[in-house]
Amino acid sequence: MSGSRNFGVAKMVGVALLAFGFAFALVPLYRIACEKVFGVRLEQGPQAAVEHDARQERWVTVQFDGGVNSKLPWKFAPEQQTMRVQVGRQYEAKYFAQNTSARAIVGSAVPSVAPARASGFFNKTECFCFTAQTLQAGEARDMPVRFIIDPALPAGVKTVTLSYTFYKNDALTAALQADKATAGKAHADAARAAP
Repeated sequence: MSGSRNFGVAKMVGVALLAFGFAFALVPLYRIACEKVFGVRLEQGPQAAVEHDARQERWVTVQFDGGVNSKLPWKFAPEQQTMRVQVGRQYEAKYFAQNTSARAIVGSAVPSVAPARASGFFNKTECFCFTAQTLQAGEARDMPVRFIIDPALPAGVKTVTLSYTFYKNDALTAALQADKATAGKAHADAARAAP
């Protein structure tokens, strides 16, 4: 009788240990099932959250530079020299351009980002460099650029320089002058034909 009682107690202890072991194994099994079967990636715990927050709290200095090619009679420069920005947030900077010539000219801006390893992390969401810009004789204009620096920017990069060089767009400027000449001739012909 005593032997069967001891066997019963041992059996109950064994079941309790198995239940405890099964419950302990459920957490990693649940994680594996979510990631492998359902494709849901679970957070890796507090450490991952701290690293993510640290990346989002990172600040970088952006320097602005601008110039024109010698064939383009424009003034062009940034309105601010530097800006301190938080990665992952959108900012706006402005450049100032003025056509100092006596005729309309079309210009195209070519951007560059330094250091080179930062260029893939500097995202322009709106920029005057996306299209050619026409300035009439003597016209001055603010040209905004909106940008976001990706939080994945390499950790060693503390300063990023955004630079633009404006070039004269010869083909579009010639087309603009031809259109103006045609419009001027048509206007003159109409004036002569008027009674």
